[in-house]
Amino acid sequence: MRFTKLIELWLALPSRFVLSAALTCVAVTASGGHPNVLLICVDDLRPELSCYGQDYIVSPNIDQLAAAGVLFRHHYVQAPTCGASRYTLLTGRYGPPSNDALFVRAKRLGRPEADRTVFPSMPQWFRENGYTTVSVGKVSHHPGGRGGPNWDDDQVIEIPEAWDRHLLPAGPWQHPRGAMHGLAHGEIRVDAGKMDVYQSQSGPDTIYPDGLILETALDQLHDLSSAEQPFFLAVGIIRPHLPFGAPAKYMEPYRELTLPPIRHFKQPTGRTTWHRSGEFMKYHRWGKDPNQDADFATEVRRHYAACVTFADALMGRLLRSLDETGKRDETIVVLWGDHGWHLGEHAIWGKHALFEESLHAPLIIQHHDLKNPGSAVSEVVETLDIFPTLCDLAGLPKPGFAHGRSLRHIMTTRAAVDSLDPQQAEHGAIAYRNNAKTLRTATHRLIQHDDGFVELYDHRTAEAETHNIAPQEPELVQQLQQKLRQRLALP
Repeated sequence: MRFTKLIELWLALPSRFVLSAALTCVAVTASGGHPNVLLICVDDLRPELSCYGQDYIVSPNIDQLAAAGVLFRHHYVQAPTCGASRYTLLTGRYGPPSNDALFVRAKRLGRPEADRTVFPSMPQWFRENGYTTVSVGKVSHHPGGRGGPNWDDDQVIEIPEAWDRHLLPAGPWQHPRGAMHGLAHGEIRVDAGKMDVYQSQSGPDTIYPDGLILETALDQLHDLSSAEQPFFLAVGIIRPHLPFGAPAKYMEPYRELTLPPIRHFKQPTGRTTWHRSGEFMKYHRWGKDPNQDADFATEVRRHYAACVTFADALMGRLLRSLDETGKRDETIVVLWGDHGWHLGEHAIWGKHALFEESLHAPLIIQHHDLKNPGSAVSEVVETLDIFPTLCDLAGLPKPGFAHGRSLRHIMTTRAAVDSLDPQQAEHGAIAYRNNAKTLRTATHRLIQHDDGFVELYDHRTAEAETHNIAPQEPELVQQLQQKLRQRLALP
């Protein structure tokens, strides 16, 4: 390997979950026709990209992927926080709303009844069906996939039995915890109040942690591509997670750019899931508040944009390397954002709310077998759907324990005309946090608080999620509440 500080997890353990004989009688190999999977996870990525209709962000590689694949206009995550959202991505199931959701699952695997109550994760399912599974960077909640004070304890595994290798090159950031919130040249977050909320220093990509993650991912892609087995390679890019740090070259397009105005920038009146942006506000902000200082708000947005362009450039290098291996046509490529991020909407700077900006995230799937390149799906879909969709596209057995649905039919039939199936239009997307849950349909969002309070918003109006119409629409509230209860009443 290229780096002396490469943390490598080898999880070649016997499976705890016994597949039926029908699923294990045939070994899966690349010659059997099963495509590879390249899953690219990007933290805190808003769907504020040219391919989503916003043209000020420089993201040519994401836009090219969308032009070659299928873009989901209305993809929603299950939780507005990293750990809980990634739990659903990696298990295909609803789960706890907390960041330690995967660690809670891992503890259950150690109990005698684990085989009956804990189902295989998505990488484990692919691994048990003949794939080599490798993770690099932030794919589960902790980069490198381990617990402990510095997230490097190989006795505390976040997703047991999932990965043949789970890697995090810490470099000058010393350990995964340091890399997670690291700024240039090995700066580690010790006291957030003394760490700048944004930064842009000159140098190559490797002066920030994501540069090392990309270099390691390229090494792994090269090795996997030369093997006979199909591979499932997951690459987790940390930026644009806080603090916003990217090499100065990615800031250049934005230094003098006039940004579009912030929509619905006022703090909502009445009861909502609004919060005080604690994660953002704890960083060093030079005494400034973006809700009170328009110039500072603009600088924050510019640095966020630079981080997106940085992540896009890294993704471009990864896809070009995939092309160079000659494996692009044999590989399903997925770009997934783990949740959205408020940049001043509702006077929030962060995630953690149940508003649109926290839950709406990019999803693009590309494979040469899809006949509608450059198409877009308008139906509401969920992160919950990715696991069964990838199994369907890869020709693997259906994971009957997954709570989502395969999107293959949608991708191959209606995507070409960008139409909505009336029967699916109200399927909706569910999300939750610690004290409330929400259902987003094609037209409305219902937010149900645990104590019974209800918010209802109509996305067909300009007011969108700024005017609670629940008191005026009791029948619709009741209908959506029933749908929410039914969807969550799953085994």
